[in-house]
Amino acid sequence: MILDIPNVLNPDQLAEARALLDAADWTDGKATAGHQAAKVKDNMQIPADHPAAKQVGQMIVRALGQNPLFMSAALPLHILPPMFNRYTGGQNYGNHVDGSIRQIPGTAQRLRTDLSATLFFANPEDYDGGELIIEDTYGAKSVKLPAGHMVLYPGTSLHRVTPVTRGTRLCSFFWIQSMIRHDSHRGLLFELDQATQRVGAEQPGSPAAVQLAGVYHNLIREWAEV
Repeated sequence: MILDIPNVLNPDQLAEARALLDAADWTDGKATAGHQAAKVKDNMQIPADHPAAKQVGQMIVRALGQNPLFMSAALPLHILPPMFNRYTGGQNYGNHVDGSIRQIPGTAQRLRTDLSATLFFANPEDYDGGELIIEDTYGAKSVKLPAGHMVLYPGTSLHRVTPVTRGTRLCSFFWIQSMIRHDSHRGLLFELDQATQRVGAEQPGSPAAVQLAGVYHNLIREWAEV
């Protein structure tokens, strides 16, 4: 499932984040790439321990915790601290699949990358190119969202970023370990949750709403790893 999540950050949060990110120290993004990915990666990143990365990352995680659409789709168990990348002057990232396991910086804790997320900090009209191309069962999906919006997609996906030929593409990227390991199960639970909410809004307290909620939670009990 590939899902666009609008307005993760509001305009005030975006302005604060952009000021911090624009003033940060950027380094070669190859430093955090695996052996295969480093061959096709050309961008800049902020080191994970940089104060700006930590401050904006915490802002993003707090906002996600208050976002019903994200919580319903991801059913998160752990969120890797957000990282930040910048593309300009023809920079791009060729086809790759994200690593399956990542270590949370500064800890011994490891995280399974069930879901990948990209949160945009620049509007589409601010740069040419820079589309995130995600390959899924039905072909390639091109993603280039307004600032403050985010795309959530399976960590198993082959994906790339096309060359940025004008302006600057600025994004946050990170991974989520879900309570639900399999993408197909997460997709079913998301659809069921959305339907349950609609029925509950239209028929508050109805037997159908209660039954749907019961089925939803019983499936989580069946599939969840916590």
